[in-house]
Parts: sequence; C-alpha cells; structure tokens
Amino acid sequence: MNKTFLIIKREFLVRVKKKSFIIMTILAPILMASLIIVPVLLSDTDQQKRLIGVYDSNPDKLSSDLKDSENIHFTLLDDTEMDVFMNDPEQSNYYALLKIDSSNFTLYCSQQVGLSLRNSIENQLEQITERNKLKSAGINIEIIEEAKTDINIETKIISSEGNTTSSSTEASIGIGFMTGILIYMFIFMYGTMVMRGVIEEKTNRIVEIIISSVKPFQLMIGKIMGVALVGLTQFFLWIVLTIFISSVAELVFIDSSEISNSLNTADKSVVLQEVTRLTGGIDLGLIFISFIFYFLFGYLLYSSLFAAVGSAVDAEADTQQFMLPITIPLIFSFLLIQPVMDNPDGMLAFWLSIIPLTSPIIMMARLPFGVESWQLILSMIILVIGFIATTYLAAKIYRTGILMYGKKISYKELWKWITYKG
Repeated sequence: MNKTFLIIKREFLVRVKKKSFIIMTILAPILMASLIIVPVLLSDTDQQKRLIGVYDSNPDKLSSDLKDSENIHFTLLDDTEMDVFMNDPEQSNYYALLKIDSSNFTLYCSQQVGLSLRNSIENQLEQITERNKLKSAGINIEIIEEAKTDINIETKIISSEGNTTSSSTEASIGIGFMTGILIYMFIFMYGTMVMRGVIEEKTNRIVEIIISSVKPFQLMIGKIMGVALVGLTQFFLWIVLTIFISSVAELVFIDSSEISNSLNTADKSVVLQEVTRLTGGIDLGLIFISFIFYFLFGYLLYSSLFAAVGSAVDAEADTQQFMLPITIPLIFSFLLIQPVMDNPDGMLAFWLSIIPLTSPIIMMARLPFGVESWQLILSMIILVIGFIATTYLAAKIYRTGILMYGKKISYKELWKWITYKG
C-alpha cells in the first residue's frame, strides 16, 4: 500500500509541475472570465447612435409612425436632402437612407448594414403596415392591443410533507446540461492523460524498472489515482481563479459609476430573490456532492479502461481500434442529454442513469429535475461495482500488456489475457 501511495504522489507531482498544467490552470479561468466580462464591455462600447434618413413618397406616410430607439434616430428628408445623400453618402451625416415607395422599402448605405439594425427597422415597418391594414378593414386596433395577454406559468414542487417551493425548468435544464458536459469533458481529458502516460512509460522502457519494485496492479491504481487528484486540484483551482479574475476584471474594466447605477436600478435583494426562486426546487448541495462522486468514479471506471488500452499498444496511433468501444457509451450519453431532460422520468433516462458506462453523465442531467433517493443510491452502488469490475479486467490486460513490445494486439489476444489464469 505504501508503494501505491508513492506512485500516486509521483504521478501527482510530475503532472502538477508541468508547464502545460500551469498554463491550462491559469488560461482556462481567464477564458471563462472573458466570456463573462467581454460581452459587457462590448455592449457598453457599441452604443453608437445611427442616424437614418427617411424619404417617404407613400400616400399613407408610414414614416410618421416610425419611432426612435436606443440606437436608431429617424429624420424625414425632402427631395434635395435625398439627392445629396444618394450622390455622396459618405459625406452625409446620415448612416443610411430608408426610402418608402408605396409598399416597397429600400435601405441605402455606403457599407453593409448590420443585421440587428435592419431587423429593427423591418419590425417597425411590419407593425405599422399591419396597423394600417387593420384600420382600413375597420377593425379597432385598441381592442386587439387590449386582448394581447402574456401568460407566465409558475411551477411549484410539492414535497412529501406538503410544502411547496418555486422551481424553474430553464434552471434545471441549464444545470443538468452544464454538469453533464463537464463530466463528459473531464473523463475524456484525464482518461486520455492516463493512457498517454502509460504509453510514454512503456515506449521509454521506464516501466521495466518500476515493475521490478511494484506490482503491475499497484502501478495502474497509483497512476489512475494520481491523475484523479490532478483533475480535482485543477477543477477547484479553475473555480477559485475564475471567481477571482471575474471580480478583479469587473472592478478594473467596468466604470464604477456603471456599477453604482446598476446597483441602484437592480436591488441586490431582488436579484437574490430571483436566483432563489429559479433554484428553489433544486437541491444544489446534493447536485454538488453527486457531481464530485460521478466525476471521480466515472473517471476511475473509464481511466482503468484507458490504462488497459495504453498498456496493450506501443504507440498512440494504435489506440484507435480499442478506443471506439470505450468512447461509444460516452458519446451516446452526450447525445442523449437533451432527450433525457425532456423526459427525465422515462424508462430510457432511468436505465441509462443506472448503467455504469452512461450513469455519470445521464444521472447528472436528471438530478436537477428530481430523482428518487433509491434510484440515486442504486446508481452510485452499481457505478462503484462497475469501477471494481473494470479495474479487475483492466488489471489483467495491464499486467501482460505493459511488458509486451513489438506485437500488434487484437481483440482475440486481449480476451486471452483477460481469461488467463495464473
């Protein structure tokens, strides 16, 4: 056992000290923080007011009903001003010219018009034209406007004690999708890290020296657990650094007056109440604990298979034929996240959340919608059993394949290694 801990320590320290680990640990939070801060900065800098000249030859004078918006200002032009713009639009004060002729609408500009600007003008013209048609038909527009109703269905979850809590389907979908995707990414990322490490030690013949001191099973478990600690360390560092960088960036790049204005217009208590309402029916503590469990044991299950593949080949290019059966359940789970969230209590969702090869992703997609305790416990127990079973089978391949060189391994050969007794 002491040797296993030494291998875990070695695997952890070797990978943590690598430049690639340090760069990715710092770079990923910066990218995540950028996704939060950059859109805010861009939205603040892209507030240029567009002056749109309007020439209206329509008898109904549709232009009289055009209304200015935050980024658009309309100005009526006469024939002379229109001719000036058409002759030299770049010297004009107007960004574009909207020409209304009967039911034809044309927008002239010296450059390509932005899609949002064009859509904004089109929406206004559509509404104005519809109103005029309704008036011509003798229909009272005010009655139609009064009849328009926005329906917002509030959903509440009733507990076994009879208590009700507000919930949000959108929040459940967001949390389920995000946690499922994260586990999918982490299993692939750190599982392949184990496989590459095994291949590297095998091709460099380092493993021959290590094997003289430790058993193959101890080496495999030590390598898997060491990389698992690397993954957990990196994951928590990403969370802490992302929060820290986002907070610092908001203070540095966003004007303090904008922050104070936002605080005045949106009371903190109101924001907190809204967040509480959206996540009211979701047990965030259970989801966090389950995420750590499924991330860890899902990784352990798949990394033992990745380690077995790495021990059976001499180069990474030879892993493709063995990687396909391993990655199919992962890809299958990823593709079924949306169908599972559409019907989280269905038979498909239930069985996929129980089967060890698919449960890490599918169960995390189901949890925000509520899963019975016995189903969660059963899924966890079977996942642990699945990890033990795959580790046992992978160890049989590992102990033979780790010292096998210069031979192309087939599935038949792997089966011999698995069934070999001795």
